[in-house]
Amino acid sequence: MSESFLSKRVDRSAAPLAVGDVIAIVAVIAIGMEFGHNTLTGPVALLETAAPFLVGWAVVSIPIGAYSAGAAESAKAAVPLALRSWVPAAAIGVLLRGLLQTSLDQGLLIFFGVMLVTGGVALGGWRWVAFKLR
Repeated sequence: MSESFLSKRVDRSAAPLAVGDVIAIVAVIAIGMEFGHNTLTGPVALLETAAPFLVGWAVVSIPIGAYSAGAAESAKAAVPLALRSWVPAAAIGVLLRGLLQTSLDQGLLIFFGVMLVTGGVALGGWRWVAFKLR
């Protein structure tokens, strides 16, 4: 019997990566809201801002294999899978955020660049540190 697509892409041993990834994404958004825009007014505002990026991450990370058995084995596998997942996830997040704000302007391109870099650093950095501390 062959494995299902989902069973090849999700492994229980990668659950700590999922928890850390969500924390990393929310932390990047919280830091940006507080220090970049001074708009962090509470958990509801944070969740409203983070939701499009978490949706993007959920849609993209599993098919790419960010939580596969291989991702749970080493930083050498985990970090590139997170970065490969983050690029389209950030694009989805920025587009959803722009649609929710009803303004798809050139400011979104800058926002995408900022989210791409900061999210990539946060996800790749946390995964690298997690494997170094093992």
